[in-house]
Amino acid sequence: MTTLGFVLRPQFPPERFESVIRTADEAGLEELWLWEDCFFESGIAPAAAALAWTTNVRIGIGLLPVPLRNVALSTMEVATIERMFPGRAMIAWGHGAQKWMGQAGARVESPLTLLREYLTALRRLLDGEEVTVDGRYVKLDAVQLTWPASAKIYAGAIGPKSVALCGELADGVIIEARAGVDGVRRARELVGDTPITVYIRAAIGDGAQERIDREKTDEFGVAGDDIPVMIERLAEAGANAVILQPTADEPDLEGLVRYTASLR
Repeated sequence: MTTLGFVLRPQFPPERFESVIRTADEAGLEELWLWEDCFFESGIAPAAAALAWTTNVRIGIGLLPVPLRNVALSTMEVATIERMFPGRAMIAWGHGAQKWMGQAGARVESPLTLLREYLTALRRLLDGEEVTVDGRYVKLDAVQLTWPASAKIYAGAIGPKSVALCGELADGVIIEARAGVDGVRRARELVGDTPITVYIRAAIGDGAQERIDREKTDEFGVAGDDIPVMIERLAEAGANAVILQPTADEPDLEGLVRYTASLR
């Protein structure tokens, strides 16, 4: 059965998060995802709060940009969250938007090389190994976590080489709303049996299609009665989880969360 979830976009202010997240838990939503977009909100801080506010819903972060985050620090955060909230956090990693990475002074010449080095080191550290590595970007000298945790690693990307790398090294692959059915099908060919999570822009209620059309983006979107049909099509194409993504001007986030939960 396809997992359904909702993403709380960083275009909404942090003070809106608690109500939406609590609503997701109360409604029985399976997954609620957060983003770390420059320069809106961080990912780890609201995820930790979300986990503390709830008891059942799984909380995801997609994606944390690896150029911005030292892998030793990232692993400490992942392991800490996993030990505090076992099995409920889904933390995903990716290249980060290259323009934003440049603005932050963190852009690298080979994002693919960095992601491979990063995910490999992350896995070894979470497994409790003492890691020494002198890679092109990742450099560690006898680093070992005092409190390791067997957390799953998620990763996401757009290009085929990066998607394939995510399928090779991660426990789950995240692809964005622009993918659509064909994009999910292509990703499935690239990642084999690795689970795929895909976002889909969605809107319900009065003016739903207008909100989808008004948001100028190349990301795929559906409204109203077309939503469950598209979820089925994405599942048939190979998606294991479909995450509804509101428009930036969604007037009723809690209502859309309840609707998402009702589709189970």
